[in-house]
Amino acid sequence: MPRRSVALLIETSNSYSRGVLEGIVDYVRKHERWAIYLPEQERGGKPPPWLPRWNGDGIIARIENDAIADALRRKKIPVVDVSAARQLPNIPWVETDDTAIAAMAIRHLADRGFRHLAFCGDPGFNWSNWRREQFNRLANEHDIIAHTYDTLSRTDPKYSWNREKRGLAAWLKKLPRPVGILACYDIQAQKVLEVCREIGIAVPEQAAVLGVDNDLLLCELADPPLSSIICNTRRTGYEAAAMLDQMMTGEDFGSKRVLIPPLGIQTRQSTDVLAIDDPDIAAALRYIRENALDGINVADVVRHVPLSRRVLESRFQKMLGRTPHEEITRLKIDRIKELLTDTDLSLAQIAVRTGFEHDEYMCVFFRKAVGVPPGKYRQQRR
Repeated sequence: MPRRSVALLIETSNSYSRGVLEGIVDYVRKHERWAIYLPEQERGGKPPPWLPRWNGDGIIARIENDAIADALRRKKIPVVDVSAARQLPNIPWVETDDTAIAAMAIRHLADRGFRHLAFCGDPGFNWSNWRREQFNRLANEHDIIAHTYDTLSRTDPKYSWNREKRGLAAWLKKLPRPVGILACYDIQAQKVLEVCREIGIAVPEQAAVLGVDNDLLLCELADPPLSSIICNTRRTGYEAAAMLDQMMTGEDFGSKRVLIPPLGIQTRQSTDVLAIDDPDIAAALRYIRENALDGINVADVVRHVPLSRRVLESRFQKMLGRTPHEEITRLKIDRIKELLTDTDLSLAQIAVRTGFEHDEYMCVFFRKAVGVPPGKYRQQRR
């Protein structure tokens, strides 16, 4: 059987798209080989001139403008969209789960004690608007005050960086402090950091800033280095390739939507702070975070603060909405999940790294908290 010809109309200029491409490559290596066409493609660029004459079998594309949409509509072959723009609403698409991203951001910032949150978006992108909507909804459910701001879209003819800086500065100056800010993606977060620096807002002490995409170059070059939500872009590409493979054999997915949750958060200096007014609870939380994986319990925490266990638990619950024991459990579970997802360590090795004497104890602990055994969780995330 001859190889199927597949075109990838996906730009390589940003880390998100490169991750999607890596996931497609991963699928192709594990399954039937394709003849891949990957042209130089800028984000939102025009369709390549060879596309009308190309007699291929399928396409995976970031469909972000009318020109690309019209060109693909005329091809009459299977197409999977990996963009949130929804220029072709009747075809299947794979994208990030923006509700999960918003929930992860709120949890990350609330865990650091922030009771004032803010969102900075770009209205030119659907995913930014969806993240803003979910961020506001979830913050309201947690009785947290949220402030939102949309900059002028970069595609607007009136856009200028100087105008955007003035608008950002005016908004940031009005925010209550300390405040935890989610920017719709790393580029926007980098702009927020720059304006904070220019107007004298200390990051992370007065404003903690969190991005999305974990673009390593952007995050490490930012000042201070930027914390960012890690989108599972490889899985996005893998699922898109799997769907296209089935479509090329006759499967019809209609307008099926597949949403991929994020992997976690890479914490860097821009959110590495505790915004807690109670110094004893801040000390307890800091001790827990530094030692949760060493097998500590609540009695150990009590020995490191000048409080009785009853007072510690009461004030801890009031400040953070959970007990010290629940915080220790949460940190251990999060680390186990991270090691299951990102490494090939055995369960015994993971148990040692998370403070358990035996992997059997860890498995029981994990299953009770998560609802599935560690091995099954690993399979689901791969």
